[in-house]
Amino acid sequence: MKIDTNINSVDVINIKDFTENYLKPQKPLLIKGLANHYPAGKKWTVDYLKSLCGDVNVELFDTNNKNASSSAFTTPDLKMKFSDYVDHITKNEPSNLRMFLFNMFKCKPELRKDFPCPYMFKGILGKIGYMFFGSVNTKVRIHQDIDMSNVLLTQFHGRKRVVLISPEYSDLLYRLPFNTYSLIDLDAPDYDKYPGLAYVEASEYILEPGDALFMPSGYWHYITYLDGGFAVSYRKIAQSLKMKLRGLLSLSVYMPFDKIMNFVFGKKWLTKKEQIAELRAHNAMIKKIVESSYMNIKEKREEKPFYSSQLRPRHH
Repeated sequence: MKIDTNINSVDVINIKDFTENYLKPQKPLLIKGLANHYPAGKKWTVDYLKSLCGDVNVELFDTNNKNASSSAFTTPDLKMKFSDYVDHITKNEPSNLRMFLFNMFKCKPELRKDFPCPYMFKGILGKIGYMFFGSVNTKVRIHQDIDMSNVLLTQFHGRKRVVLISPEYSDLLYRLPFNTYSLIDLDAPDYDKYPGLAYVEASEYILEPGDALFMPSGYWHYITYLDGGFAVSYRKIAQSLKMKLRGLLSLSVYMPFDKIMNFVFGKKWLTKKEQIAELRAHNAMIKKIVESSYMNIKEKREEKPFYSSQLRPRHH
């Protein structure tokens, strides 16, 4: 697998340029220091959030949950006071407890004034901001967001590594059917078990506090918390009809069906999904090999023959 670190990055961008050059063509973009243009960029320290939201009971998810391999996280594993959880993740020690998709604006509406939906991302979903918290070395398995929305992820505390992969590589990532995630480990890719990974191209981004990353609709992302910290995401409905329909089907049909099959068949259902994923990856590899061979033949045919004047035949 090829991981490119030569990424698109800007310090400032206007709505027109963002829409034309990144949103419409669905290209990722790192916007440096975006949060610093809003009050939250300076106000949202860990201590400030604790003082404001410390007594809120938050739902936490265990990344070591044994059921995680069979389906997407749907129910929390435990609850904790927000202040206790923040103390837990800022010790700079590894932890398997994550908090995600937490709508703190619903609990504390005044926070929205500090960080409203950024200007280039406003839309129907612009009032919903989700918070994500994790400890150092916490890893978020590779996945697509189930609703297939565009996402603007803004980091506020700590650093985060994000690997993005275009949805065109979904089959080569061994995407499980009726799901939006894969079982592969990008930190230690097993090319013997998952040979399709050799054909995948990815981009790597390091988010510093204040940075925002635009993740286009359907893009796969694999996240590692380099420090204990938190971020906020805003969403924008998918650009294409295809992605809109895929998100709708995932929410209303695929995920409920997958949950039922997991409940009824358990491990057998996961095994079946893995077999389907392997077959799809095999077919995708064959397609890549055929396309590569075709391009090589085409390039050779388009090459113009080189004739040296010294090699031209002499006429007597």
